[in-house]
Amino acid sequence: MKSNQYNRREVRFAWLLIIPAFIFIGIIIFYPMVMAFYTSLHQVDLTRKAQGMPFIGFKNYIDILKSSGFWASINRTAYFTVVSIAIEMVIGFLIALLLNQKFWARGILRSLLLVPWALPITVDAIMWKWIFNANYGAFNALLKQIGLIDSYRGWLTRPWSAMHCVIVADVWKITPLVALLLLAGLQTIPREMYEAATVDGASWWRSLFSITLPLLKPTLTVVLVMRTLDAFRVFDIVYIMTSGGPANATKVISFMTYQEAFKFLNFGRGSALAYLITLIVALLAYIYTINIGKHIEY
Repeated sequence: MKSNQYNRREVRFAWLLIIPAFIFIGIIIFYPMVMAFYTSLHQVDLTRKAQGMPFIGFKNYIDILKSSGFWASINRTAYFTVVSIAIEMVIGFLIALLLNQKFWARGILRSLLLVPWALPITVDAIMWKWIFNANYGAFNALLKQIGLIDSYRGWLTRPWSAMHCVIVADVWKITPLVALLLLAGLQTIPREMYEAATVDGASWWRSLFSITLPLLKPTLTVVLVMRTLDAFRVFDIVYIMTSGGPANATKVISFMTYQEAFKFLNFGRGSALAYLITLIVALLAYIYTINIGKHIEY
């Protein structure tokens, strides 16, 4: 009997500790989610306050899906995501391979690698905006000194180059994180496997494709998931460097959502866009989760 009483007390005490956390999560996370969905089902346009908040069902979602601007933003977001992640994964993997070797000052290089990633995203974006500046940017000065251009160019004012400038800024900041995560995965691979492969006469390339990549596959998959979900929601670096321009060349889906809600004051449409982004990210997460499970089983 006493043991049962003690167990009940422990259960009640545990609930007393957990309930405040549930309340906090409900206020901070679930309530805004419910209100955002409620808003997305209404026509909430602050430029037309007289019309109130009429219920329109899924009209906001239907109008967005019919909009060519939405699909253009999705294409830009997908392009940014694919290109930036591809570069980050390749460069990050090469850096991880280098830092996994034993050489002098390896610890110093590992520490310095954290600097770009540790910088706030605002600082990173402003720095690269200055570098690509059309009047006094360091990038123009460098290209002119080595003779590749005759005069300074506005890299952030041209549609094709603006997107790639944003990608460069993102790659510079995130690649160190990718490298460190892959380095952690490399250090879990036993050295004895490489020694045995060397004894068997395997070349460095053979060891890379037969030992390193297969055993690093779970880590690669996890890093790919993290970066895909993060890159698809990119906003701050675009907002600071280009503000979605020029000619909407860098208007990714998150920036489009920001414009609808806080520039055009159409909170109903903005909330619908936010939920569409959530659905896309959730779908990507589901696909990747299944993929991760297969690799872990492997």
